[in-house]
Amino acid sequence: MSDLKRQASVASIAQSAGRGAARSAARKRSRSGFGAERRPGWITYTILGLVLAISAYPIYFAFLLASSTAPIIAQNPIPSLMPGGQLWNNLTRVLDADIQFWEAFANSLLVATITAFSVVLFSTLAGFSFSKLRFRGRGPLLIFVIATMAVPTQLGVVPLFILMSQLGWVGQLQAVIIPGMVTAFGVFWMTQYLESALPYELVEAARIDGCSLFKAFWYVALPAARPAATMLGLFTFVASWTNFFWPFIVLGSSNPTLPVAVQLLQASFFKDYSLIMAGVVAATVPLIVLFVFAGRQLVSGIMQGAVKG
Repeated sequence: MSDLKRQASVASIAQSAGRGAARSAARKRSRSGFGAERRPGWITYTILGLVLAISAYPIYFAFLLASSTAPIIAQNPIPSLMPGGQLWNNLTRVLDADIQFWEAFANSLLVATITAFSVVLFSTLAGFSFSKLRFRGRGPLLIFVIATMAVPTQLGVVPLFILMSQLGWVGQLQAVIIPGMVTAFGVFWMTQYLESALPYELVEAARIDGCSLFKAFWYVALPAARPAATMLGLFTFVASWTNFFWPFIVLGSSNPTLPVAVQLLQASFFKDYSLIMAGVVAATVPLIVLFVFAGRQLVSGIMQGAVKG
């Protein structure tokens, strides 16, 4: 399509200003490298490489400490760039430690999976309602939902903990799952995406063909929202997996998630940073595996959502 547009523009220049001006314009465009044929230069790759190195270094730093020992870390707080040979030994110590690692892993997996699924479902439902349905108070209600994003999480901890205590959910996983089943950011994200990605004519056509409102959402809106829903689900899963503040308060050490269990490794007078960082690596590896397997589908979904028409 870009080649056709370029040829058409060159042809129009040839008709208006002559063939010489058209050839000059074609040479300038080929030298400028705009459009689909443009290839990034070494400056772009250098900047991207630096950003990638800076982003990956904290994980690599944790890996270096996890492959070392406590005496070596005490002598050299800044480790060398080459890992040691104690990673497997430290990981074994983490698994054998009295922190209920596998129970905490199962808790984190259950909480993150249910939370990601519910946030995607309810946020897409709310986004479909706010973007394509017309009802009284739609604008003020959406503004109120967005305004809740400005409220710090810490302000709601005390009343939320009192509510969980009255329900008898302290120390149970539903105290972490239920409050996170829908987020204001998810509603805002899906509303903005469906507003531009889903034509209202498709919803009207589905209703004319006999679909109920929920069927129109399920068969029309949900497939159209798949790219944004995939991103929202992945980011929600990661946020729930790494969440420490609220699970530490409401669950404690009796029924912990993985970040809370890793924190228990440093509950002593002497902090073995090789053991702590081995726990951090063990908690980070599942997320890396998730991004490796879901990265291609995520990028594919983003590209499908970016192409319209």
